[in-house]
Amino acid sequence: MASAVIDFNALRKSCASCALAQLCLPASIGAEGLTRLDELVQQRKPADRGTTLFDTGGRQSKLYVVRSGSFKTFVDLPDGDHQVLGFHFPGDLLGLDALPSEVHRCNAQALERSMVCEVPFNELSNVASKLPGLQQQLYRVMSDEFAREQEHMVMMGRRQAPARLAIFLHSLSERRRRLGLDPLELNLSMSRQDIANYLGLVIETVSRLMGRFQSAGVLDVERRIVHIRDMDALRALAHAGDAADGMLKSASSS
Repeated sequence: MASAVIDFNALRKSCASCALAQLCLPASIGAEGLTRLDELVQQRKPADRGTTLFDTGGRQSKLYVVRSGSFKTFVDLPDGDHQVLGFHFPGDLLGLDALPSEVHRCNAQALERSMVCEVPFNELSNVASKLPGLQQQLYRVMSDEFAREQEHMVMMGRRQAPARLAIFLHSLSERRRRLGLDPLELNLSMSRQDIANYLGLVIETVSRLMGRFQSAGVLDVERRIVHIRDMDALRALAHAGDAADGMLKSASSS
């Protein structure tokens, strides 16, 4: 998708005044660094639900910071299906999959009407090499992404279905808390099928577990809106491992 030509003064807040600055930028970057970064950052027009940000095999030219809305990353499978790799929300960085090959290894698609800030990768690399704080921040973001992938692999290999769903919902709550939003109310922009795919479950299992969580008093579900009623219980389920199913049964019968 071609980049839009934008009047920065009229349409874009600077990085310094952006509400996501605390998530995207290192505190040590300084005024000069902010100015240099501002000169690189572009804001795209809103992307409607289903819009593709980049495709597998495409050449990397930009990194993207989610400014509003949400995206999913996924890979296409030989049988025509796809595997969801992750969900991305305001403050998250997209495009790291292309490092260091400079070729994207997955697809990124908007789950709802969304907005991203885009930064030309080569120019960002040049600026980061002169700004140690920014370079360290990029390393931190890449390290965090790697850690999330490792945690997901462990979850898929060793957690029962109730614990997987609890971990997923708790992580969404934590993301909202970091953004200064209500951590007890989740708006699931992704479909139940995408959640099931990501968690290595079938959609019927996800739907059944949502009902069990509700019966146990952990949460209420109203279509795409999830209200967390008992955060302590959700957190306990997320850390329960193989005991999660038994905990749900006990809570539902009490």
